[in-house]
Amino acid sequence: MDFKNDINYRKKSLLKLLNSIVIYEDEIIKALYDDFKKPAFESVITETNYVISELKNTIKNIHNWSKPRMILPSLLNFPSTDYIYKEPYGKVLIIAPWNYPFQLALSPLIAAVAAGNQVILKPSELTPNTSRITNKIISETFEENHVKVFEGGIEVAQDLLSQRWDYIFFTGSVGVGKIVAKAAAENLTPVTLELGGKSPCIVDETANLKLAAKRIVWGKFLNAGQTCIAPDYLLVSGKVKSKFIEFLKAEIINAFGENPEQSDDFSRIINFKNWTRLKAMLENQTILAGGETTQGDYYIAPTLLDNPKLDSLVMKEEIFGPILPIISYENETDLDQIISKYEKPLSLYVFTENKSFAMKIIRNISFGGGCINDVLIHFANNRLPFGGVGHSGIGSYHGKRSFDVFSHHKAIVKKANWLDIPIRYAPYKGKLKTFGKLFKWL
Repeated sequence: MDFKNDINYRKKSLLKLLNSIVIYEDEIIKALYDDFKKPAFESVITETNYVISELKNTIKNIHNWSKPRMILPSLLNFPSTDYIYKEPYGKVLIIAPWNYPFQLALSPLIAAVAAGNQVILKPSELTPNTSRITNKIISETFEENHVKVFEGGIEVAQDLLSQRWDYIFFTGSVGVGKIVAKAAAENLTPVTLELGGKSPCIVDETANLKLAAKRIVWGKFLNAGQTCIAPDYLLVSGKVKSKFIEFLKAEIINAFGENPEQSDDFSRIINFKNWTRLKAMLENQTILAGGETTQGDYYIAPTLLDNPKLDSLVMKEEIFGPILPIISYENETDLDQIISKYEKPLSLYVFTENKSFAMKIIRNISFGGGCINDVLIHFANNRLPFGGVGHSGIGSYHGKRSFDVFSHHKAIVKKANWLDIPIRYAPYKGKLKTFGKLFKWL
């Protein structure tokens, strides 16, 4: 077994993984439901189908991505041929989160395997059913010294982070991301950190309000708001705010009915700790819709809040749940003052028919990625990089970029022997002027 150099072996392993996921898809969907009542439709489109598509794309392109790439040489090195060779880093640690526990475990794993690495996967302990089926699939697909799953809680993660790795890929919260980065720094281990933050969603007076409401309700309450790129809060033009709120209320009912707790299409909060944290955010707030909670089921209704204070709990940290604050703004100065209070977000969304306004927002605000007149969908295009900036993350991946993330790019210059230009060799007397002219010409 030579997974470092044998591209065909890697490809066969990924094909085996693809077949296994197809076979176990129903069990994966059931596990996701058992962990936090994720609807089957959401499990397919955001978990299994996404991973299957990623696998098919990687299998199709693995030979092409692995090839040495010829690069235009420098005239200073004439005559030469220049290449970039891609080699695996070696031993890779992937730490996956609980909110999309199958997709965000398998997606980086696929790329790490394709690039030729040995992989240790640490799935989340908060989704034990999904972690269990993931472990089953991995253990049946790969040799133990190629890919292995380590289940367990914080102690397991701490033990893994205390080891030396050639690369670490982490998806999760900013707080834990700092811990991972600190552990990686001990051995100068390179990292990719996919984190989060308070992602704003702007709605101006020119937006198609009804369609904007439909798209925002879908993106915010997908997975009960437990999505790192979900709109965290709305900034709505005061000219249309009242009207827009009515559209949002109507779309919540259209999606989940008069009583979302009875809907088969609405997930639950992952555990008591997170449910308690979210419930506390509702205290002393003006609730426009929703607000109901049920402890036994870890249920929090799709909730709209009106103009919470910026120093309130719901506006201090990433919400990561089905609570949507709606804040009015009057001008661009208001937008700047509010958005600049927070670290650079993972995503930003703007709904508008004003092209110049949209472009000003895109150019003037730093964020990981986003959409104009929609939410979340930039994640679906594997030709676009996905990742944060500043506190929302380090590095980006998806598609070919995922393969590149787990590959060291080795620069090679192959120098020809039929010509050897003497100017670079000592003695240097009289050569500096000639060299200066050459540099100006280049």
